[in-house]
Amino acid sequence: MTLLTQQAPAADRVVAVIAGRRARHRRHASVSIALGILLLALFVTALMVGNTLYGLDEIIRVILGQTVPGASFTVGELRLPRAVLGILSGLAFGIAGVSFQTLLRNPLASPDIIGISNGAGAAAVFGIVVLSLNGPVVSLLALAGALVTAAVIYLLSNRGGFAGTRLILIGIGVAAMLQSVISYVLSRAANWDIQTAMQWLTGSLNNASWERVLPLALAAAVTVPLMLLQGRALGAMRLGDDSASGLGVRVNATRVLFILGAVVLLAFATAATGPIAFVAFMAGPIAARLTGPGANLLLPAGLVGALLVLGGDLIGQFALGARYPVGVITGVLGAPYLIHLLIRTNRSGGSL
Repeated sequence: MTLLTQQAPAADRVVAVIAGRRARHRRHASVSIALGILLLALFVTALMVGNTLYGLDEIIRVILGQTVPGASFTVGELRLPRAVLGILSGLAFGIAGVSFQTLLRNPLASPDIIGISNGAGAAAVFGIVVLSLNGPVVSLLALAGALVTAAVIYLLSNRGGFAGTRLILIGIGVAAMLQSVISYVLSRAANWDIQTAMQWLTGSLNNASWERVLPLALAAAVTVPLMLLQGRALGAMRLGDDSASGLGVRVNATRVLFILGAVVLLAFATAATGPIAFVAFMAGPIAARLTGPGANLLLPAGLVGALLVLGGDLIGQFALGARYPVGVITGVLGAPYLIHLLIRTNRSGGSL
C-alpha cells in the first residue's frame, strides 16, 4: 500500500511535466503562427501602399512575373526589394540578438550594446569619408568591420576561459572607442560626405535593391537553418555551461556556432541596411514575453525583428507627415525600452 501511494504522486508529477511541455509547445507554435500572419499582412501592405495604391490582384500578378503597367516597376523594382530586405534584415538582427542574449544570459548583451554594430559603422564611415568609397564597396567594408570587431571582442574576452560578463564589458568598451573613431572621422569630413555617412549610420531601407538583397538572402539561407536545428542546444546554454554539458550539449562547439552564425547574420544585415538601432536588442525580450518561459526563442525573435523593421519602415514612410529612415523609428522605440529593461534587470537580475 505504501509503495502504491509513493508511486501515485510520482506518476502525477510525470503527467504534469508532460502536460506543461505540451502547453509550452502549443503556445510557441501559436505565437509563431500569429507573428507569421502579422508579418505577411505587413508585407502585403508594404507592397500595396505608396504614392500609388495597387490592388492585391495586381500585386500577385507582379510577383508571378506578369507585366502590369506601372505596377511592374513600382512594385517589382522598388517596393518588393525594399519589403524583402526589411524582412530579411529584421530576421537576421532578431536571431543574432537573441543568440548573444541567450549565450551570455543577459538581455543587455545585444550586438547594439557590445560594439559589433559600431565596428560595421566605423568601417563604413572610414570608407566613405577617408577612402571616398561608395555603393557595394562600403557594404563589404562594413561586413569586414563587423567580423573583425567580433573576433577582437571574443579573443579579448576568452583569455583564461570564456566569461559572458567579461565579453559584455569588453564589448561596451570597444563600442565606446569605435564611437569615438566615428565621431572623429565625421568631424573632419566634408559636408557631402557627412550626409552620406549619416544616412548609412542611421539604418535605412531607402537604397534597397536586389543587389543588396541577394548577399543577405544567401547568408540567411545558409546560417538560419543551421542555427534553428541547434535551437535546443542554445536553450540548454541558458542553464549554464555545466548544466548544458550534463544534458549532452557540446558547449564550446555550440557557443562557437551561434557566435559565428550571429556575427555573420548581423554583419550581412548591417552591410545591407546600416545598423538599424535596437532591433537586435528588442526582438529577443519581446519574443520571450510572448512565448513564455522555456521556449526556443530563435524563430519568434526573428519574426519579431522582421515585424519591427517592416513596421517601423511603414511608420517612417507614411504615418508621421514626413519620411524618416526606419532606424529613427526603432531608435525612438528602443531607447525607452532600454531604460525599462535596465530598471527591471537591476531589480531582479533578470534574463530573457
